[in-house]
Amino acid sequence: NVQKISLELGGNAPFIVFDDADLDAAVEGAILAKFRNTGQTCVCVNRFYVQEAVHDAFVARLKQRIESMRLGDGLDPDTDVAPLIDEAAADKVLSHVEDATRHGATLVSGGRRDERGANYVLPTLLTGIRQSMRVTQEETFGPLAAISSFRDEAEAIALANDTPFGLAAYFYSENVRRVWRVAEGIEAGMIGINAGLISNAAAPFGGVKASGLGREGGSEGLDEYLETKYLLMG
Repeated sequence: NVQKISLELGGNAPFIVFDDADLDAAVEGAILAKFRNTGQTCVCVNRFYVQEAVHDAFVARLKQRIESMRLGDGLDPDTDVAPLIDEAAADKVLSHVEDATRHGATLVSGGRRDERGANYVLPTLLTGIRQSMRVTQEETFGPLAAISSFRDEAEAIALANDTPFGLAAYFYSENVRRVWRVAEGIEAGMIGINAGLISNAAAPFGGVKASGLGREGGSEGLDEYLETKYLLMG
């Protein structure tokens, strides 16, 4: 039986901040792209890459923003970060923190459970991340922002593409020429440029490489339900 299939298989989204970015906008975009639904979406950021010249400034602003977020009941409208889906999900986030710090990363904020319960993990910020760490190789699916620095545009693109996955990606830059170069260079099905929220019912949703086949949403999503018939009339 030949079966047509469409697959959405998850991702390992990078978030790149260039030295010509609006840092305040990049921080707000990072909050949306990383902590939405407590980091439990397939398009949530998994890896942050920040250019060396603005690395410290971005980390300082993101730390301040993260520590102002309210952890609490997901049904409370004042809550910014809710509990994870189960205890195993919280264990995975904390195992990524432990692996990263054991291999040289710096814990800037969070990194532990909250007293509310086993499913509550504080919004966490790590720096000094390397490509060999679990947090860059596995989809964390939780409230953990893991940051490393890069030197130039070519390195940023190479780091973003250094994964078998290619669902979503994000980057911030005010240089329109760079915007087009980087957007074309990154291997991902969906890219947020100076934006941290990309999902839209009118747009095609899906990835490349090991992130799946086909698209849902938009006019392209209809193609998954159709077969093309060719008619030649003599």
